Amino acid sequence: MAPSAAQRIVIENCAIATVDADDTEYASGYLVVADNKIESIGAGSAPEGVTNVVRRIDATGHLVTPGLVNTHHHFYQWITRGLATDHNLFNWLVALYPTWARIDEQMGRVAAQGSLAMMARGGVTTAMDHHYVYPRNAGDLSGAIIGAASEMGVRFTLARGSMDRSKKDGGLPPDFAVETLEGALAGTEETVDRFHDASFGSMTQVAVAPCSPFSVSTELMKQGAELARRKGVRLHTHGSETVEEEQFCKELFGMGPTDYFESTGWLGQDVWMAHCVHMNDSDIAAFARTGTGVAHCPSSNARLAAGIARVPDMLKAGVPVGLGVDGTASNESGELHTELRNALLINRLGAHREAALNARQALRLGTYGGAQVLGRAAEIGSLEAGKLADFVLWKLDTLAHASIADPVTALVFGAAAPVTASFVNGKQIVEDNRLLTVDEDAIARDTRAEAQRLARIAAQD
Repeated sequence: MAPSAAQRIVIENCAIATVDADDTEYASGYLVVADNKIESIGAGSAPEGVTNVVRRIDATGHLVTPGLVNTHHHFYQWITRGLATDHNLFNWLVALYPTWARIDEQMGRVAAQGSLAMMARGGVTTAMDHHYVYPRNAGDLSGAIIGAASEMGVRFTLARGSMDRSKKDGGLPPDFAVETLEGALAGTEETVDRFHDASFGSMTQVAVAPCSPFSVSTELMKQGAELARRKGVRLHTHGSETVEEEQFCKELFGMGPTDYFESTGWLGQDVWMAHCVHMNDSDIAAFARTGTGVAHCPSSNARLAAGIARVPDMLKAGVPVGLGVDGTASNESGELHTELRNALLINRLGAHREAALNARQALRLGTYGGAQVLGRAAEIGSLEAGKLADFVLWKLDTLAHASIADPVTALVFGAAAPVTASFVNGKQIVEDNRLLTVDEDAIARDTRAEAQRLARIAAQD
């Protein structure tokens, strides 16, 4: 039997920012999608003779970009937003750990749905979740999170986290909130075996992700790295987020965070760290030398008064950098497209001032940079023939952007642009800022119910 002909979608009459290696852009161009891949892209109208076209989109007034890629998040925090709003990181964690340790499977599922919905309706096509809270008898938390992403149609990486250093061992989490070393490793390996798909175009991948130096034993860091490399998956953790973390590492390990990570096998092309705010020249050089990636979370860093990450210096040194929402208990909006603007503006408050980042560098952080950090730059992150059809149509012809001539400047510097359409794997998941795959109103109702249930349970303890 002859193979069926590819079904094609043609998008025309739009500005396009490909974010390829040359930053190719078209003031008016086209995109042809064949099944789940980009077939062709260029200036002007689509070529004559394109066959089996099932849909044509006149995208006049729009900018088309690669889908946004989120590189750091904690979905469970969706149902604990607006708490501990005037705390630094360590005090914030101490205030919230007892509540987080009461999360169960149903709460985890609803929190994942809410977190994913806010990102997807705002242009995210690839998401990740660093989930490290696994209370005893909480149910199938990893399965609930991955199920929510699959239902929504978003490409997804679960960073299966863990904690085994509680208060009795000098850490911050309460004793009942952590796993044993053996339990954490076994649970992580089971999650990789059950869910990780390494194939081209995979919708679900898993990374090994002990939480942080101050909530994880050195043995879990070392054995976690060995497990990840034995299984051929990536590694993720928090690093160099605050001054207090640096002091903790020096007091406990006799070295700073980067040296500690290197001593435990946690630098390399298969590793990415969240935050990396307090990095000196030697730290940045070590990340560049080893190809270790960074998830930059500007809004969360500001919310917790952590500081300004040296993103311009990292990029100059060749460090892969993507953007992250971080958990919505430290970034209540939960939207990645706002991080494009915040990354640019906050970094201009640093040493490089107006030369820190420009609009196109910010867009690259949120697209190709994120794909690099997740190890998927050959598949997503730029609009090129042969890559997966993950892209967004941003509406820029409304009052909000009417007087900004350059579309990339409008997207990054301007108000949040409406998403007319978002595609993942060639399938549309958003239309006119509304999700097509799930019921947003039902998620909102469930969010309120589960947030109230968690608050009641936490208050009883």
